[in-house]
Amino acid sequence: MSTVTHLNPPTLHANPAFTQAVKVEGPGTLLLIGGQNGVDATGAVVGDDAGAQAAQALRNVELAVEAAGGTFADVVKTTILITDRSAIGPGFGAFQRIWGGRPNPPAVTVQIVAGLANPAFLVEVEAVAAL
Repeated sequence: MSTVTHLNPPTLHANPAFTQAVKVEGPGTLLLIGGQNGVDATGAVVGDDAGAQAAQALRNVELAVEAAGGTFADVVKTTILITDRSAIGPGFGAFQRIWGGRPNPPAVTVQIVAGLANPAFLVEVEAVAAL
């Protein structure tokens, strides 16, 4: 089991939506989850808005972590790629619903990109989990 320490030093901006840095030490497994889009198990795009796609992409991250024997609470880093700046709010809203009231959210990076692999994709989420 790894020791996970969430670092929010007072010298950096404090934001309850994400952790500035996450340190993983000791024996354990690091799970790297490739970019997940808002698609269901058949590969069909779920919803035509960023909120619905972000919720599905995050659910896909959760399913990948569970397949490795963990839970969404084991996620220590996410990178969220979005195609439209106005999707930041719906994307974070989806994350906050899935994360719930747990303390110590993961470190988060949000990038606005010109496009994703499929023009119907509005959001992509990759993650790292410490199991």
